[in-house]
Amino acid sequence: MKNLKSIALALVVVLSTVTVSAQTKKIDVAASKIEWLGKKVTGQHNGIVNFKDGAVVLKSGKLVGGSFTVDMASLTATDLSGEYQGKLNGHLKADDFFGTAKFPTATLIIKKIGAKSANVYTATADLTIKGITQPVTFDMTVNGDTATTTFNVDRTKYGIKYNSKSFFESIGDKAIYDEFELKVSLKF
Repeated sequence: MKNLKSIALALVVVLSTVTVSAQTKKIDVAASKIEWLGKKVTGQHNGIVNFKDGAVVLKSGKLVGGSFTVDMASLTATDLSGEYQGKLNGHLKADDFFGTAKFPTATLIIKKIGAKSANVYTATADLTIKGITQPVTFDMTVNGDTATTTFNVDRTKYGIKYNSKSFFESIGDKAIYDEFELKVSLKF
């Protein structure tokens, strides 16, 4: 009986010291999406850009990290078609904006996670666009094998100054707002 108690006590000690390891789950790039929205004084444009790869890191079912690579060459407007879509896509991929020939990818690496409420996390990440890395903070909701977030990015922090009123004060109604919105849906 004494040996059985010793074995049971040893088992309790071993089980209580086992730590749960983090689990990395790759995103399904075909089912995950990024929608963008850019506004200007006279209207707005929206579209999509695709993931190249990415993964979330979970520990005990809780979000603890993640990293993502975006295929900037896939950047396309969805609110236009034909010639006008081609012109806008070409301009967005040119050096005035994202310079996709020189910078074919953008990355986001989550550096810090804080729990905000059930299934909602506040993430601080390093976002790299055009070779320039800046911190961004956003809320992310995780439900099962999906995660969603919407946040704004100030393009001027990444050297994208084209028609920015912050740099060209007398631009008038040709101004494009500095911030653009990203709506992200992940499937993993």
